[in-house]
Amino acid sequence: MEYEMVREIQNLCPNNQMRDIFFDEVETDDPVAYVRNFLQGKAVDVSSESGANGSVTVYATCDGLTQKFIFTPI
Repeated sequence: MEYEMVREIQNLCPNNQMRDIFFDEVETDDPVAYVRNFLQGKAVDVSSESGANGSVTVYATCDGLTQKFIFTPI
């Protein structure tokens, strides 16, 4: 399946409320497995939730940094 993936990384710098946001198109049958593979080699805690229209949101905590991956079907 083809998705538009939005990756949000929380900024831990003091006095900076902005997030780093990246966009990409990916093909995968399993968004959770995609994120695990993307963050390969690191200790990662992953959870996910399904949304309307087939979207999947994956939350990954790695080295104390939380990232959110939003997969929306194309």
